[in-house]
Amino acid sequence: MNKKLLMRLTTADISLEGLLRGQLQFLNQYYDVVGVASDTGCLDFVARREGIRVVNVPMHRQISVMADLRSLRDLYRLFRREHPWCVHANTPKGSLLAMVAAWAAHVPHRVYLVTGLRYQGAHGPMRWLLKTMERLTCAFATNIIPEGNGVLHALREDHITRKPLRVLHYGNINGRDTQWFSRRQTVADSTKQPAANVDDTAVEAFRARQRQQLGFAPDDFVFIFIGRIINDKGMQELCKAMQALAKRHPELRLLLVGNMEQGDAIPEDVRQFFLTDKTVKYVGAQYDVRPFLMAADALVFPSYREGFPNVPIEAGAMGLASIVTDISGSNEIIKDGLNGKIIRSPLDRRGKWRDITPALTETMEWFLDHPEEVTRMAANAPRMVHERYEQRDVWNALLAFYRSLE
Repeated sequence: MNKKLLMRLTTADISLEGLLRGQLQFLNQYYDVVGVASDTGCLDFVARREGIRVVNVPMHRQISVMADLRSLRDLYRLFRREHPWCVHANTPKGSLLAMVAAWAAHVPHRVYLVTGLRYQGAHGPMRWLLKTMERLTCAFATNIIPEGNGVLHALREDHITRKPLRVLHYGNINGRDTQWFSRRQTVADSTKQPAANVDDTAVEAFRARQRQQLGFAPDDFVFIFIGRIINDKGMQELCKAMQALAKRHPELRLLLVGNMEQGDAIPEDVRQFFLTDKTVKYVGAQYDVRPFLMAADALVFPSYREGFPNVPIEAGAMGLASIVTDISGSNEIIKDGLNGKIIRSPLDRRGKWRDITPALTETMEWFLDHPEEVTRMAANAPRMVHERYEQRDVWNALLAFYRSLE
């Protein structure tokens, strides 16, 4: 019996490689899965790792009319040639092109997974344009899956679509493998031994070595941030909070993991602070973030806009409490006072930014002054991740959704 052809599309192959790791291989047991994306250098790697066929269709994340029309043409030709049963897209730009092309090619099932709303935080004509793009994507889709309940409510409140909306499982695009994101497995992978042979003493010894190698003293309290180091992630506010708190708390440290990108770049003075200040250890982007999470005492994630972030899930699985902003996704992963703290939303009801520096500073200081409470919240975190975001559960929920279409 031939399996139905399922095309999973993202704008760039890096999203297939990172966001959907393992999921495509799982689904390929039940469907003939084809990955479609713009090849930036890892599309063939995705094909080998996931055991699927891939197709390169050049697409651009930013708006470019002529390039977008060419991408639309190429997608239409691909869908007409392959006759997929379903086209399932995520990432905003690629999803718009995919839904329009799939509609024109008479693809019966056109699924849009809404992982974030780019118009949030935008203003003026750009906000109108981005909202219009979301409305069009939803209009051409047959099924819309918000990645979390926050995205679902925004789609409704902002009048993006009237179509039925349903979050799968507890949300998140791919879940996390909680066996891999664990302290014992991290030590086992680093020391080339079975996880069953790793005890609590070995875990603590590994953590101590990691902290020493990064230049942290035993009594330092280390906040970690993981992500793109841009304004949209609250980096200016985090810089100001660190500068204010360092005067009162000599034990304060920040471990910064991620790329300093050119788009939405942080100001030069903030960049220099992160690169040169003695309270900050900048290590750049890391493929395996687990050893760095083990070296930290808590996650700080003051982002202005997310769909459903992976970082607080990963931190929770590794036994860290988190500080997050009251935004979509983050406020679903973190339950205030249970596995972390939630500070006020950085966006008001009109979508304009407001200064969260005072609230961020106050909450970070609370973590410094209440280590026993931080330990209690951290102990709750792995269980909550396992119950809600275990990777296999997320995959099975998606498989059940596909089967409902049949």
